[in-house]
Amino acid sequence: QVDVTAMAWLFGYVDVTDSTFIAAVLSIAFNPLFWNVVARWEHKTRALSRVFGSPRAACYCLGAVILMLNCVRSRCFTEAMKSQPKLEGLDCHWAYYSGLAILAVGTLFVISSFLALGFTGTFLGDYFGILMEAKVTSFPFSVLDNPMYWGSTAVYLGWSLM
Repeated sequence: QVDVTAMAWLFGYVDVTDSTFIAAVLSIAFNPLFWNVVARWEHKTRALSRVFGSPRAACYCLGAVILMLNCVRSRCFTEAMKSQPKLEGLDCHWAYYSGLAILAVGTLFVISSFLALGFTGTFLGDYFGILMEAKVTSFPFSVLDNPMYWGSTAVYLGWSLM
């Protein structure tokens, strides 16, 4: 048998029926599903490249859509965090500053990943046939295998603590 006491305690703090919570969960799940499906479709058909006249233009347009979806996701996440109850133990200065530090490290990883990869390297350029000349091994890739994912996760964790 599994002891679900901790989960029951946790769900006492989360209102899963709140519309902002549902919107946040849906946007968090939808975004990577959308960009992976579209990128794979592009890789197989080159349809976006034909519509936009070049792989680079198509990649930039998909990147812009991804950025807009990320803004929507961030907004949904923020609204959900504001509407949910906060753990009493996290309502203090150390939790706020810990969250701020985690958010800052996550932002460092996300921005440095973007700078190392460039726009097309970050936004699925390889699916459009836009390849890097060599594997990126500089920071932050010298520290983590997936710094963009870990950085984004850290941003949302830090945000949650704040």
